[in-house]
Amino acid sequence: MARGGKVLAFFGLMALAVLAAGLFGAVHNQLSYTVGPAYFTEIKFAQFAIPPELQNRFGASLVGWRASWWMGLFIGLPAFLIGLFIVPRARSYVAAGIGAIGLVILFTALAALLGLVLGLTMADSDRVAQVIPPSWAGRPDLIRAGLMHDASYLGGALGAVLAIWPMIAARKRDMAVMAAEGA
Repeated sequence: MARGGKVLAFFGLMALAVLAAGLFGAVHNQLSYTVGPAYFTEIKFAQFAIPPELQNRFGASLVGWRASWWMGLFIGLPAFLIGLFIVPRARSYVAAGIGAIGLVILFTALAALLGLVLGLTMADSDRVAQVIPPSWAGRPDLIRAGLMHDASYLGGALGAVLAIWPMIAARKRDMAVMAAEGA
């Protein structure tokens, strides 16, 4: 693929990252709705203007999509731009981009689970009470879902840094292959 093919691949990877982030948010909210439905009924449904007839699991998925699709742009843009310029072969670039998306999803899911574990084990601790809104005191359901959500965003932000690694690895592989072919 020529340079134009890599540019098309860049836009394809960006679209895939947006789709993956939105779907992650929708699925993520199924779990957080299970552990803390009040987080949605008291906060998120109103925040995202979800109509009353959709204030259920479907509405939680809508909230998840709306709250996270843009993370695909935030995470994908730096990694995919770097890859566009440093990865010589388009096929390697696409593979690295898909790998980056998978890596970020995995890292974000682990962060979300860590947030959930913290919410489950520390909902009544004094440490958690220092970082939650006062109105959440004594509301472990809000704390569980809230910590899970916050940890997910943190995991996604840290994943933006990790997403660069597959691009660097693809460049090293391509350079080694190109050197061997030229020898």
